[in-house]
Amino acid sequence: MATIPAPAEGQEVAVLASGCFWGTEFYLQKIPGVLATTCGYTGGMVKNPTYREVCSKRTGHYEAVHVVFDPAQVSFEEIARVFFETHDPTQRNGQGPDIGPQYRSAVFFQDQAQREVSEKLVGMLEAKGHDVATEILP
Repeated sequence: MATIPAPAEGQEVAVLASGCFWGTEFYLQKIPGVLATTCGYTGGMVKNPTYREVCSKRTGHYEAVHVVFDPAQVSFEEIARVFFETHDPTQRNGQGPDIGPQYRSAVFFQDQAQREVSEKLVGMLEAKGHDVATEILP
């Protein structure tokens, strides 16, 4: 089990799911101001699930990336924009060839401000005619 770095004072956290967590992490860790990323599972019913349990499609987990960032260097909105630009937020139940509920797209907001930014970005995509599958969850 990976240790998730706790944010220091003045740092913030984002939790994002968009398919295989390795691919999501690849893009997010390149953003200046992102201090740490950790891949793991979130949103499910089993505490500390194994890969095999998650792949059984019965735990309800998402593959996700926990991002610690410095808001003085990068905003949550900038991170969320990269998130939406680097996966297909309209694909349901997977990303590309990775199909299954663990590969769903979601933003796990940490506060009301992150929720509002996420909803705004989804609204912008929907205004362009996209049927967005990305979930906005606490």
